[in-house]
Amino acid sequence: MRDALAAAHTALTMLPRLGTVLAAKLLGHVGDVTLFPSEHHFASYTGTAPSDASSGKNTRHRLNTGGNRALNSVLHIIAICQIRDGGRGQEYYLRKIAEGKTPAEARRALKRRLSNVVYRTLKRDHHTALTAAA
Repeated sequence: MRDALAAAHTALTMLPRLGTVLAAKLLGHVGDVTLFPSEHHFASYTGTAPSDASSGKNTRHRLNTGGNRALNSVLHIIAICQIRDGGRGQEYYLRKIAEGKTPAEARRALKRRLSNVVYRTLKRDHHTALTAAA
């Protein structure tokens, strides 16, 4: 897996709590990142885009049960590790808790944020590869 990641020239392993196995799993399931025109499309594919569950004056979002469950699982593992081990992920999670979100809602928000970070990293890797090829 390390050789495959080295050949892919990806910066995914530079993200906190994203190791070799999870990065390889991400690359294998995503394939060509250019298939996703925006981070919203990518989040929908990974199952981290929120589903509206509002009722009356309560505005809520719930976990999306669609999308690629393997990618959602990878993002879940990264989120749990970041919450447990501290750093920016834990700070974001605690900030969401302080805003009145439940732990599940705060974890879902962190997973969506991680989805955006992974998407931007993959897009940057793709752009770097195109620039190096030219």
